[in-house]
Amino acid sequence: MKKLIYTVVLLVIVCSCTQQKQLDLKNIRKGEYLGEIKPDSTARLFAPNFVSSHLHERDFTMSPDGKEIYYTIRNGADYYIATSKMVNDVWTEPEFASFSGNPDYKDLEPFITRDGKKLFFMSTRPPKGKEAKNGWFYQNIWVMDKNTEGWSEPYELEGPINTDSGQYYPTLTNDGTIYYTHEESKNVQIIYRSKLIDGKYQKPERLPKEVNPTNMQYNSMIAPDESYLIVCTLIEGNSIGRADYYISFNLGNDNWTSLMNMGNKVNFPNTFALSPSLSPDGKYFIFSNNKQTRQEKPNLKEMKQNSVSPQNGNLDLYWIKIDFIEDLKKEALAKQN
Repeated sequence: MKKLIYTVVLLVIVCSCTQQKQLDLKNIRKGEYLGEIKPDSTARLFAPNFVSSHLHERDFTMSPDGKEIYYTIRNGADYYIATSKMVNDVWTEPEFASFSGNPDYKDLEPFITRDGKKLFFMSTRPPKGKEAKNGWFYQNIWVMDKNTEGWSEPYELEGPINTDSGQYYPTLTNDGTIYYTHEESKNVQIIYRSKLIDGKYQKPERLPKEVNPTNMQYNSMIAPDESYLIVCTLIEGNSIGRADYYISFNLGNDNWTSLMNMGNKVNFPNTFALSPSLSPDGKYFIFSNNKQTRQEKPNLKEMKQNSVSPQNGNLDLYWIKIDFIEDLKKEALAKQN
């Protein structure tokens, strides 16, 4: 009898290990873009069950060589920056970045510059010389420099950009001009920019009303060549979700087209647009959304299964081929004429 019990237990262990090994093998990610099938004109989940999970994922950035990704994970009231790296063609299991993971403050909105030399992000960590405070008391832009070991220690962005009010969601052009959101006052969030001249950031400029038509433009992304700006907001009478992705095209001489809704390719009913970004090769628009999968006749078992899967109502990352932006540009320019 003891021998029989031992044999049964051994078989259970072997089966469990085999199943786990098969599960692990399924989750191995290799090659460009984590081995994902590249999207066309229809948005796809980005790396489901590897990056896009049952948690909140947002704020994506990738190194120019395509071998490092960083993105934000929210769990309850906590925000951390996670990373995965391609080592010998295999992507490492996502984990908190070395500079993030402290529960005493929130880190989010990473952005790697086009040359790969700097990583910008927003953090609520206390500025130098100020005491730590909980929550969203500080909201400043921090920077790290690329070095032979990875990234330097984070430091506050120098110059006139960081203030006692909130500033967040930094993105940069090829020449170093930074676009970001500045909290002018309570419930008033406006897109600003600051030009980099001789290595120093200049006095921030408030972008015109075409880009800032409401009191709440809360996140934006500038194209590397400054040809367009994607903004998250809600314009009454011109919306699909509860907040959408809109786009404005740069006509030159600081003239911009009025914000245009980017349409149902990236905006979904009853959802929130939150974090626009571009792949480093400029071919894909990567964005977050809290789209939820619903069954026509749900049951409790399905609900439990869906709660630990992507598209459960938390934020997920999506991507889509960038070609549709050219069609939006033609439409915007036609309205100008």
